[in-house]
Parts: sequence; structure tokens; C-alpha cells
Amino acid sequence: MAAIDCGTNTIKLLVGSMLPSDGLSVDVREMRMVRLGQDLDRTGRIADEALARAFAAIDEYAELIRAHGVPPERVRFVATSASRDAANADVFVAGVRERLGVEPEVVSGAVEAALSFGGAVRNLRDRPDTPVLVVDIGGGSTELILGATGPEAADSMDIGSVRLTERHLRSDPPTAAEIAACVADIDAHLDACPVDPADAATVVGVAGTVTQLAAVVLDLAAYDRELVDQQVLPVADVHATTDRLLAMTVAERLAIASMHPGRADVIAAGVLILDRVLRRSDVTSLVVSESDILDGIAWSLV
Repeated sequence: MAAIDCGTNTIKLLVGSMLPSDGLSVDVREMRMVRLGQDLDRTGRIADEALARAFAAIDEYAELIRAHGVPPERVRFVATSASRDAANADVFVAGVRERLGVEPEVVSGAVEAALSFGGAVRNLRDRPDTPVLVVDIGGGSTELILGATGPEAADSMDIGSVRLTERHLRSDPPTAAEIAACVADIDAHLDACPVDPADAATVVGVAGTVTQLAAVVLDLAAYDRELVDQQVLPVADVHATTDRLLAMTVAERLAIASMHPGRADVIAAGVLILDRVLRRSDVTSLVVSESDILDGIAWSLV
């Protein structure tokens, strides 16, 4: 099967197959930084240059899918925050259909949350204390999903690393006033969120903001998926690294050995969301999972 997750900042591909042991064999796992949500919060539309970047990545993925012999009925393309919010989403949907021969699903926040929970929790090697709170921080939205064996409460908030950077963190580095405005925005969304982080016995963080943060905390010489996955980070380290990244310029973040260049300009807003969520919880550590909504999409096909 082939699973594609198209978010506000990245588009990801997983090509794999089901194993007899009820596991997932992954043949291809790719990510492209396309910034589909560029200026979307301000204009309400997907920018022409963002569409071009996304379509170029999808053309690459179409070739990979064909090379692995995946039939169209075994391909699932899930589009999330940017595609939900854009006035010209129909242009994007038509472009995907033309390139892949499949109908992209512009899913609701609730469906996005369920897929993220399934991908994250199924991957955990150690059985977590329940309930588990999965925190999925994207470029345009953040999902909080609480449950034991499945989602029991979930919410999708219109705050993400790209959206909040464009909305608040315009200076380099951000000023104290900009950070305060960003915190107030995050806290207002958390106040209105029906999922309370204080109810969680375990917090699992997924997606690029969290995995990039983990690489910085671990001081990796280069990003390493195997080293990041399943790491348990002290919450105190998360708070300290958030403060560190907020104080840096984009150039200083780019100088961090493990920093992906496509995240350097938006990582501070992303980790600030995580920081505010953790401050409302009682946990002392954060579990980092490299498996996320993309893996959830793949599992939904098998």
C-alpha cells in the first residue's frame, strides 16, 4: 500500500506491505518540505508557488508508487489543515487527482486525530500508563487525542508552527512581546480545548516539531530517526530547549547540526505549543514517537 500525508509544512510518503506477524514492512519513507500553508493564515488561499512545490513532490511520489507496483485502490492520500482551510482547495484536489489517479481526502480534525493516535500508540515498544495523550503538532493545526486503546476524546486546534510563526513571531529572534502574544494565543486555544492535558498519565509527541526538538535535546551530530524514536525526554529539558530555541536567530538554529533547514524558521512556535501543553499536564517526561499520522494512514489500509 501507499500512504500520503499532506500537511501545512510537509508532504510524506510511506510505501509498505503487511507482514504475516501483523507488522508493517516499510519499503519507502520520504518527506518533502513544501510549505503548502505559506501565507494561508493571512490570505485564506494556497499560494501559487506553494502549489507548485507540492505538485513537484507529488510527481516524485507518483513515480515511486508506480515503481513499487501499488494499484490506485491501495493508495490513500490524506490532506489536513492547509487543505481544509483554503478557499482554492479545489485546485489542489484536482492537481492531486490528475497526478496520482486517486481522490485526495481532505479530512476533518477528528479523522486526523484518530489516525495520529493509531499511528503513534501502535508503535510504542513499552506499554504506556493510560490514559495516553497524543500531541500532534503540525504546521497549521495541533491535535490533542486522549485515550487508552483508542481515541476517547480529541480536538483539533488551529494553531501550528507555520501559522503561529506568521501570525506572531515576525522578528529574528522573536521579541518578548511577540512571544507573549504567541503564548496568549496558544493558551486561549487550550482553554477552549475539551481535551485536558492534566488527565494524561503518559504524553506521546509526534510529528516534525517534536522529533526535531528531541534531536536538539539529544545534541545529535545529524538527525537520526532510529535514535529519536521512543526517546523519553524529561519535561524540564523540553522547557529549557524551548527557551533556547526562542532566543536564537534562524541562522543560529540552522547551525545546529541536527536541524532540518525547512524547520529552522518555524520550530520555535512549534515547540512553544508543546511547552504550553506540557505545563498543563502532571507528567515529568515526554515520549517521542517517529510513527504518526502517516503510519496511521498506512494501518488504515491493512
